[in-house]
Amino acid sequence: MKHKYIITGMTCSGCEAKVKSSLLNVDHITEVIVSKDENSGIITMDSHVPLAIMQEALGGKESKYQINEEGFVPVDKLTEGTPVSSPKSKPVPSSSGGKYYCPMHCEGDKTYDVPGDCPICGMDLVQAPVVAQIQQYTCPMHPEIVQDGPGSCPICGMNLVPMKPEENAENQTYQRLLKKMKVAVVFTLPVFIIAMMEMLPDSPLLKIMHMQGWNWVQFILTIPVVFYACNMFFMKAWRSIITWNLNMFTLIGIGTGVAFLFSLAGLFFSDIFPAEFRSHHGTVALYFEATSVILTLALLGQLLEAKAHSRTSGALRELIKLAPTEATLVQDGRDTIISIHDIKAGDMLRVKPGDKIPVDGKIHSGHSSIDESMITGELIPVEKQIGDPVNSGTINGTGSFIMQSEKVGSDTLLAQIIQMVSDASKSRAPIQNLADRISKYFVPAVVLIAVATYFIWYYYGPPPSMVYGFINAVAVLIIACPCALGLATPMSVMVGVGKGAQSGILIKSAEALEKMDKLDVLIIDKTGTITAGKPSVDKIVSFDQDENSMLASIASLSQNSEHPLALSFLEYSKSKNITLSEVADFNSISGKGVTGVVDRVNVAFGNKKLMDQFNINSPEDAENRIKEEQKLGKTVSYISMNGMLKGYISIMDPIKKTSKKSIQDLMDQGIEVIMLTGDNENTAAAVAGELNLTSFKAGCLPADKLNEIKQLQEQGKVVAMAGDGINDAPALAQADIGIAMGTGTDVAIESAKITLIKGDLQGIVKAKLLSHGVMKNIRQNLFFAFAYNALGIPVAAGLLYPYFGILLSPMLAALAMSLSSVSVIGNSLRLRTIKI
Repeated sequence: MKHKYIITGMTCSGCEAKVKSSLLNVDHITEVIVSKDENSGIITMDSHVPLAIMQEALGGKESKYQINEEGFVPVDKLTEGTPVSSPKSKPVPSSSGGKYYCPMHCEGDKTYDVPGDCPICGMDLVQAPVVAQIQQYTCPMHPEIVQDGPGSCPICGMNLVPMKPEENAENQTYQRLLKKMKVAVVFTLPVFIIAMMEMLPDSPLLKIMHMQGWNWVQFILTIPVVFYACNMFFMKAWRSIITWNLNMFTLIGIGTGVAFLFSLAGLFFSDIFPAEFRSHHGTVALYFEATSVILTLALLGQLLEAKAHSRTSGALRELIKLAPTEATLVQDGRDTIISIHDIKAGDMLRVKPGDKIPVDGKIHSGHSSIDESMITGELIPVEKQIGDPVNSGTINGTGSFIMQSEKVGSDTLLAQIIQMVSDASKSRAPIQNLADRISKYFVPAVVLIAVATYFIWYYYGPPPSMVYGFINAVAVLIIACPCALGLATPMSVMVGVGKGAQSGILIKSAEALEKMDKLDVLIIDKTGTITAGKPSVDKIVSFDQDENSMLASIASLSQNSEHPLALSFLEYSKSKNITLSEVADFNSISGKGVTGVVDRVNVAFGNKKLMDQFNINSPEDAENRIKEEQKLGKTVSYISMNGMLKGYISIMDPIKKTSKKSIQDLMDQGIEVIMLTGDNENTAAAVAGELNLTSFKAGCLPADKLNEIKQLQEQGKVVAMAGDGINDAPALAQADIGIAMGTGTDVAIESAKITLIKGDLQGIVKAKLLSHGVMKNIRQNLFFAFAYNALGIPVAAGLLYPYFGILLSPMLAALAMSLSSVSVIGNSLRLRTIKI
């Protein structure tokens, strides 16, 4: 027997493998299928295994892997291809300052409530942008007066004014580092000047004071740099060593710490040092200037990174800025300004010219043109009339209207977009696993290379060999930069996902972005994907009864269906003022049609497969007439009553203007495009002919689409599926990349990895170009990071000295190390200008 369980704590493929192997070691468990993306597992057993035994196999109650029966469903009751996922609560906008996460995602999706350092890599945690905060008001004369809405000051009576939002955590980090940077520069510059002046044969400083005195001055000036401005490097290094999470700060801390301690010993206990460590002044050569300059340059790198990080999440912040904070509530004939958080579904809201739409809903009265470019990427305003939907964050034009709210808070499209972009920005691309494997051994290897460098110079280097060995070992420690490797993938993903959101492409995970670049086959549905998905009734043909009577029967049935065709029948019946009846025994047969009892008559309404299922014969004359309609690209639905064919309805669903060009663009990129539709052969052939599609299959049920995808995947092909209906959900879940039309059903969108807000195939072309650009950028970043370390470490160790007499100063090594991470981030930021 098979059962579905919720398994949490898996963050990578290694976690999946560990959980799988641990559970397979339990008696009576014969097969395990787990998914870190869905936090789920399907476990096959020959007899029931208690939950406690499985938890014990995963490491007990304290293990990061937890298994439970929440949402327990026997697998045999799941339809094939249905995505297995844990119940997920909807994102709730936070007003408390948000969560913090590591930009390198060292701990997967783990977040922290307060700012600090990542316990693995030591980098500053990044704040996850807050969706929408409550707008608070204060008195300009009495700032202690603060309230959630507008009003007047109870002390002086002045109107309250909106408070400025709090500075985000990343900017606070930047300002804190900038303050420390100023202190470090002020004290490091004199230390550097003193050290450089000492090298001059007739140094003016030596006429003022002996070298030993200047050494004491350097020591005093270095103290604020080491113990205030740059103390974080040593704190992070110490934490990394005691937890054995070695990282970039381990190397900086060891390198500068050794240089500083060596200089202290040389200053206080100079007699213990051999002659080769002494300068021509007779004093021990100290490295206070190297310590302070290296730390200051490392601090500069942290400062530049803090500035760059805020730019990488710029697209997400721009989306958050779209969220309005107030709305005008129309109640009892009066307009009242209320907070966005006080809006309830069903409220009437007035939207004035230039206002942002506060929540999702539909226009109740009035009309206007609305700028939806921030969500769809289309610059042309859209005309909206009574009954048309409007979305939160879009901007009203010159008209004024009253809307009825339908979705509020975290249910709005804008809130869901922000949450999806935020989640995708923190997801991991499979290509990142390579960098992770290397980073794991990187720091210990660098330390060993530094130790080897010292001894090689000590035994084989020119005099003073101990000094050469010491300086080059420090340079090796300082120049190595594991952070450049760690940042190569997540920075590109973050910027790329944000760019996609601005263009109307919502990407759920970095894995989907990577697979999209490798796409071989695109499978597309017809209705709502290739066509507009807004079918209209072309004609009704009745064989032996009144057309209005027949229309009343099928419209009554259509009340219970979500299919786009059903909606068109309802609209058509309204235009004819048809009275609808109650329906008994309603049944929707996926891929075929609907049945039910209307006014004591058994009505079946759907395609030819539905008629065949109930053994309803179609006369030859009727079939010929139907085929003629189908050859014109129309969809025909059969109507039977009490087992007899009574007529048919011909439906027009125009092909979207962008479909033909989009399909051609994809085929020009070498992608095989296949249309799978539940419609008949004649209609499918007519649509395929108009689009120049050579590959199509008609009469496909949901299971047929699912099997077609499996067959292509078994051939080693990367398959994407684009669809919009509930019947597409299994295929969307099975495909390597499920692509949902934003105009489609919630089930389809939930099953997909990529959602196209505008809902046309041009979005797939954009997604393909974006994925190619992001993956190219990631490969550039990884190449730079590998090349930098592969070249920098040997040069720092002194490889060029025997041939060219070139040695790399630890200070130059620090500068190169600081700029390497910044260069990776800078290259990632170029994605903001990519043309898609």
